[in-house]
Amino acid sequence: MTSGDGILPDDIEALKALVLAREAALQERDGDLEQLRDTVSTLQKNLSDRTLEIEHLKLWIAKLQRMQFGRKSEKIDRQIEQLELRLEDLQTDDGTAAVESPRSRRAEGSKSTGRKPLPDHLPRQDIVHQPVEEACPQCGGALADLGEDVAEQLEYVPGHWRVIRHRRPKKACTCCDCIVQAAAPSRPIDRGMPGPGLLAHILVAKFCDHLPLYRQSIIYARDGVELSRSTLADWVGQCSALVRPLVETIRQYVMSAKKIHTDDTPVPVLEPGNGKTKTGRIWTYVRDDRPSGSNEAPAAWFAYSPNRSGEHPQAHLLGFKGTLQADAFAGYDAIYESGAVREAGC
Repeated sequence: MTSGDGILPDDIEALKALVLAREAALQERDGDLEQLRDTVSTLQKNLSDRTLEIEHLKLWIAKLQRMQFGRKSEKIDRQIEQLELRLEDLQTDDGTAAVESPRSRRAEGSKSTGRKPLPDHLPRQDIVHQPVEEACPQCGGALADLGEDVAEQLEYVPGHWRVIRHRRPKKACTCCDCIVQAAAPSRPIDRGMPGPGLLAHILVAKFCDHLPLYRQSIIYARDGVELSRSTLADWVGQCSALVRPLVETIRQYVMSAKKIHTDDTPVPVLEPGNGKTKTGRIWTYVRDDRPSGSNEAPAAWFAYSPNRSGEHPQAHLLGFKGTLQADAFAGYDAIYESGAVREAGC
């Protein structure tokens, strides 16, 4: 293959042909590997879709079972909660895989997602993106309006703080030095700093969203507003006293009905000192005659007790006359003895 002057031209051509053949084989192998990756990605996506479908069906079955056997089935409710969490995890993993696999994401983008339009009541902010070209890039002619493409994006603007300053100017008479001034506006908490909107937000976060006060304190501190847990607890206590007349009005309205539905729910309650919990009870009394064609507003009154002793519902229903729909708890038996309350089994 060689001579005294080096490699011969024929040998160079043979080497070139060998290199080209090698590159073609590598490209063919890379193409096979890429096709294999696409196949694996497609199979994984199909498996994920099938798993999501199975979890959806399980969730629907559990909800149908609750509809059939009653909404108070705690076992089914816990099963539904677990399925909801499992479904969220699977959907989260599916979203992560879509970001990590741009090719499968593009393939899915061609399909209709069935996404609902954004609510009409939300305010709109228009941001106009003008083209950078001020004249035609091909001929230099003037550009005229042809239309526009509009794409909506849902955004969230975090709630903001503000300080309301109540200014009360003083005025004095130039003749007799009499001073006049507007009366100070009333506040939810006497001489207190919080406004009604802030107090409502704290109460909803604590009792509806189950956000403890110490966590709220940390969240507010990130915005530069220092509100200690003890301060928030004091506000909650004063609000409790403030809304007590409203709670009593609701109780009287519920107890004035001719038919009441009641049940009790166990709740874990912290025992001060030892860090353990005990079981308390939330008693619920509901007035709702809409299924019977009534136009009266429905209402519910809640009462707490540290245990399930029968003296608690007996005290709650003292003075009630009508039909009581409840379970077979023995604590209700004394209520039916006078005959003023009729029993309706649930």
